[in-house]
Amino acid sequence: MTRPRNTQPPKVQLRLYDAWLTICDLSALTPGRGVAALLPDGRQAAVFRDRSGRTYAIDNRDPFSGAAVLSRGLTGSHQGRPFVASPLLKQRFDLESGRCLDDGTVTVTTYEVRTRPDSAHTD
Repeated sequence: MTRPRNTQPPKVQLRLYDAWLTICDLSALTPGRGVAALLPDGRQAAVFRDRSGRTYAIDNRDPFSGAAVLSRGLTGSHQGRPFVASPLLKQRFDLESGRCLDDGTVTVTTYEVRTRPDSAHTD
């Protein structure tokens, strides 16, 4: 099936403060893998799409090592909760809450994510 010519591919957007920032086309996200996105303030977000099509975004910085690597981690689920495991020290971070599943005192920032038909919507 082909899309009509005037239709843009769906876009993945993150909520930053009171605005939505377009990150990439949904097709750029391979289920089970992450991508890193540079945010306007210099931070990075790790953006993921799971096999059911849900999208998630967390801070890309691993709080245990300080390296911006979470987008390269392995995804999975634990007790029905989606997570990414850091590629360096293997701590697992819940993609919905940002909580470290291996050390409950540590969290990473999570971002609200939405998918839109095109980048024209910025409300």
